[in-house]
Amino acid sequence: MGGSTGSPDAAVASGAVSDRIGMWTKLAYGVGSVAYGVKNNGFDYFLLTFYGLVVGLDERLVGLAILIALVFDAISDPLVGYISDNFRSRWGRRHPFMYASVLPVTLSYFLLWNPPYDWSQTGLFWYLTVLAVIIRTFITFYETPSTALAPEMTQDYDERTTLLGYRYFFGWTGGNALAVLMWGVLLVASPEFGPDPRANLDGWRAYGIIASGLIMLGILVSALGTHHMIPTLRAPPPKRSLTLPRVFAEIWETLANRSFAALFIGALFSAVAGGVSAALAFVILPLFWGFDGGQIFIWTLFVFVSAAAAFGITPFAAKRLGKKRAAITFGFLGFWVAPLPILLRLAGLMPENGDPILFPILLVVNTIDLTFIIAFSILYSSMIADLVEQSELKTTRRSEGLFSAAVTFIRKSVQGFGVLGAGFIIWLADFPESDSKLKPISADQIPPEALWRLGAYYAPTLLILWTAMIIAVSFYRIDRGTHENNLRSLAKGAGAQTDNQKG
Repeated sequence: MGGSTGSPDAAVASGAVSDRIGMWTKLAYGVGSVAYGVKNNGFDYFLLTFYGLVVGLDERLVGLAILIALVFDAISDPLVGYISDNFRSRWGRRHPFMYASVLPVTLSYFLLWNPPYDWSQTGLFWYLTVLAVIIRTFITFYETPSTALAPEMTQDYDERTTLLGYRYFFGWTGGNALAVLMWGVLLVASPEFGPDPRANLDGWRAYGIIASGLIMLGILVSALGTHHMIPTLRAPPPKRSLTLPRVFAEIWETLANRSFAALFIGALFSAVAGGVSAALAFVILPLFWGFDGGQIFIWTLFVFVSAAAAFGITPFAAKRLGKKRAAITFGFLGFWVAPLPILLRLAGLMPENGDPILFPILLVVNTIDLTFIIAFSILYSSMIADLVEQSELKTTRRSEGLFSAAVTFIRKSVQGFGVLGAGFIIWLADFPESDSKLKPISADQIPPEALWRLGAYYAPTLLILWTAMIIAVSFYRIDRGTHENNLRSLAKGAGAQTDNQKG
C-alpha cells in the first residue's frame, strides 16, 4: 500500500494504529454513512409504498425483486470484502473502492425513483430488479470498505463504540432527513395528482434527485475526509498466489467463528424484523392508526431525537455493562416494546383512532423504542469490529473487509427478507386493490377485518423474530478482557517476529 509503514504485525507492536481519533476525522467518517442511510431509508420505508401502492407493481413482486438482489449480495459482499482486504494501491486497500462507487450508485438510485410508469407488471418487475442489483452491488463497493476502516482506525474497545456511534447517528439522521422532507415538503396533495400525497409523482421525482445527490456527497466527504489516514492504516498481506477455491477457503476460515455466527444469525433475525417494520411503517401509520400527513411528519421528526439519544447513551452503557450485556438489554427493551401497542389495539385496550391521546402515546413509545434499536445497532457493529483481532490470531490475516461485508449483507437483508415478508403480510391481510394504478388505497377503502388481520400477522411476526435474535446474540463470547488479551497476544507475536528478523 502506498505510504504504508511496516507489516500488520509491526503496526500492532508499534502502536501505529491510533487509539484516539480526531474530531474532524470522526465527523467525516460519520457523515459517510449518510449515503447508506439515504439509500436504506428509501429501500426500507418508501420502496414498497412507491412501487406497490403508487406505481402499481404487485407487492409480492416488489419483495421478490429485492430478494433476488439479496442473492447477488450473498456472493458480491464477501468477495468485495475479501478483495479489499488484499488490495494493493497507492491509495491503500479501501479508498479506491469508495471512490469507484460514487457515479454508479448515484445514477442508479436516481433512476429507481423515475420508473416507466406505463410498463407492464413484468417490465416493471425487471426494471426494479436490475436497478436493485446495481445499487446494492455498488453500495457494497462503498459501505464495506468504509465500515472496515473502523477497526483499522482504532484498536480501543470503547473508542470503536464511539466512532461507530458517529456513523449510526449520521446514517439515521441523514436518512430520516429525507423522510422529513418527503412528508413535510415533497409528498403533498396537489390538483394534478389528487388529495392523497403519496400519489404526487412530482414529489417522488424530486426525491430521486435530492437523495441521489446526498448519496454522492456523503461518499465523497467520507472518502476525502479519511484519505489522510491511508499511511497509518493496515498494509495488505504479502503477495501470494490466489485461486478461486483458496479465496473461498480463506473466506470460510475467517468467518467460521462462533461469536461471529452468534452475531450473524441474531442480526439476520433482527434484519428481517426491522425490514418488516420499516416496509410497513407508512402502511401501519396512516391505515392502521389513522394518522394524517402532519402527524406522520412529526413522527419522522422525532427520529432525530432517538438518534441523538442513542448516540449519547450507547458509549456509557457499553462502558458500564460491556457491549454484549448492553446490546441484549437494549434489544430486549426496544424490540419487545414496538409490537405492544398493536397487540393492545387487537385486544381493544388502546384509544380509538382519532382520539387526541392516541398520537402522543404512540409517539413517546416509538421514540423510546427507536432509541434502543439504534443503540443496539451501534453495539452490534462494535462487537463485529472486536472480532478482527481474534480472527487475526487464528488465521494470521487482517480481515476487516470480510467482517464488514457481513455487516453490509445483514443490513441489506432488511430489504430482502423484510420487504418480502411485508408484502406477504399485506397479501394475507387481504387488502382490496386500488381503483387506479397511480392512486394509492385510502383508509376508508379498507374493511376493519383486513386492518385487524394486518395487526394480527404483523405483531407476532416481530415478537418471534426479535426473541430469536436476543437468544442468538447471547452466545457471543468477546468482552473487554478478551479483547485486551487478543491485543496483547498480537503484540507479543509481532515482537517475537521482529526479534527473529533482527537475529
